[in-house]
Amino acid sequence: MLKKFLTLIVALLMLSNSASAAQKILFVPHDDRPVSSQQPAEVVSQLGYKILMPPTEFLTRPDDLWQWLNENAPAANAAVVASDALLYSGLIPSRSHEIPADVLTARVENFKALRENNPDLKLYVFGSLMRTPSFGTPGDREEPAYYGQYGAQIFQYTKLLDKQEVSRLNSKEQSYLETAAKNILSDILRDYFGRREKNFNATLKLVDLTAEGIIDYFVIGRDDNSPLSQTHRENRRLLAYLKDLKIPKTKVQSHAGIDEYAMLLLTRAVNDLSGEIPFVNVQFNRGKGAKTIPHYSDERLGDSIRDEIIIAGGLYVSKPERADFVLFVNTDPDGETYELHNAFPPQILTKNEQKYFQRNAKQFAAQIERAVKKKLPVGVADVITANGSDNSLMEELKRRDLLFKLQAYGGWNTATNTSGFALGTGILAKKMSRKSIDRLLARRYLDDWAYQANVRTDIAAELAKLPDGLQIYLNLGEHEADIVKRENQLMHDFAKKNFPRVKNFVVSNPWHRMFECRIDFTD
Repeated sequence: MLKKFLTLIVALLMLSNSASAAQKILFVPHDDRPVSSQQPAEVVSQLGYKILMPPTEFLTRPDDLWQWLNENAPAANAAVVASDALLYSGLIPSRSHEIPADVLTARVENFKALRENNPDLKLYVFGSLMRTPSFGTPGDREEPAYYGQYGAQIFQYTKLLDKQEVSRLNSKEQSYLETAAKNILSDILRDYFGRREKNFNATLKLVDLTAEGIIDYFVIGRDDNSPLSQTHRENRRLLAYLKDLKIPKTKVQSHAGIDEYAMLLLTRAVNDLSGEIPFVNVQFNRGKGAKTIPHYSDERLGDSIRDEIIIAGGLYVSKPERADFVLFVNTDPDGETYELHNAFPPQILTKNEQKYFQRNAKQFAAQIERAVKKKLPVGVADVITANGSDNSLMEELKRRDLLFKLQAYGGWNTATNTSGFALGTGILAKKMSRKSIDRLLARRYLDDWAYQANVRTDIAAELAKLPDGLQIYLNLGEHEADIVKRENQLMHDFAKKNFPRVKNFVVSNPWHRMFECRIDFTD
């Protein structure tokens, strides 16, 4: 009888695995950067799901995207789609488009037909409130051209508009507010606020569709903002709207991030399709920990990560022993976020700063090691720096032979981008083979540690010696072939020294700039 029972269980498990392998998830990213498209798709494909993405050239053509989505939806089980791509041609175009409001409204309405024609499709949507960078960089294509000259003034102006609505301005601030608009050309402010209002209204329409059940889940991101900014100001309006609708976080969330949503919503799709609710525990480094408000965010990191667990379809638990995944978050004891790898030229740590980072890393690595020895499923979100790994922590993890004993790692961008990617990968790791987990870890160590924290900054230091070094850094142009050759040389040297089992890979810069890279394995 026992043998028959076990045979039945095995048969059911095989049937379950076969069913999941046959399931199809449509994925429309908000752009074609590797972290937005290739990498999250790779994680979920390790589980046997078929991830179907539109041709890259469609990502900047909303009409083609909608046609592709409508043609493929009938055969899919779930769809994770970026509203910024479907409405504006992508995340970056959403900040500088000239699309009329009636066209945006018509594109939002397309979701109704998608639902009507595919009533059983699980539909997950992610979009964004427009960001508010604290300064502009001439030649930066991510904002309207005028932001390069007026960005810092626009930020300060909107910061004070936000502040006067939540508290009081002092006389100096009031004077600045009154004169700032005169210093920023009126047509610039008209363009800036007009586009933001169109985007905001489109977001409210998407919220309404979610409240009606047309969209199963909708998350609205707020990247590159601060506790006082135009993004924060709009978010207060959005939260009031959500409160009036009485719509729960399990249906709609506003969250301080953006690039991590593809990974989190793909994780949610897998959890929903398999009928699972993973338990997640979060452990912070000593000091301010969960109370840290990192750069490019307007809320405490602990709150952001709790919300990311909800986005992924998980449930927070207070005891790590009960968790399917335990996320360790490397924060600064004083709540600082360091821009070590973002500066141009890169910053060089003093001896005292090096000792500070090393002391912090030893304590945190010991905390992780204890959890690994207890055989807890551990991942790391490395957010002490705004972009790239903490070299001191990575050296400690290597010294303790922990690099490939983790379930997940992230250290590639802003705090919530990092925690969200590590969270999604770590939740799904329990369904993967050790070989698959190690391959995903290898990509993160190459991207976040080797490239972002070391190779990119080494080459940036070399470029900083040239008169036009910053322009080359932002747009590789005719120098791209030489720089890519240099990157590959340095990357292979770094890998050989720090994780020699990872050998066969090629590095490139798909956006023809140094901020991000693409890593392709050749074995």
